[in-house]
Amino acid sequence: MVTMISQNMSEFELHVRAIAGLPIGSIDLTKPGASAVILAPEAGDSPQTTGVDRALQIPETKLRLFGKLTCYKNRRMGVALATGETIEQARERATACAAEVKILV
Repeated sequence: MVTMISQNMSEFELHVRAIAGLPIGSIDLTKPGASAVILAPEAGDSPQTTGVDRALQIPETKLRLFGKLTCYKNRRMGVALATGETIEQARERATACAAEVKILV
């Protein structure tokens, strides 16, 4: 998913182009990027998400929350994406962004 923030074409766009037989062209890194997973702490139904406002205060970040209706311990519920001047800075931002998001079950 980090391709959604770090290069000119995401993995999803590349899949569509490949399946449709469309030209792919140049794939360029726009900026170093990183992702950090957001996991459910335990099993439950109708999970709620908090901390999104704080998470998005971190520079150059985006969230992808999957909207799953049920969860189990350590289920992937979303991902934080970030860019930075370096990979290390992007990792720090993605990790900080993900840490702000809490899954309540």
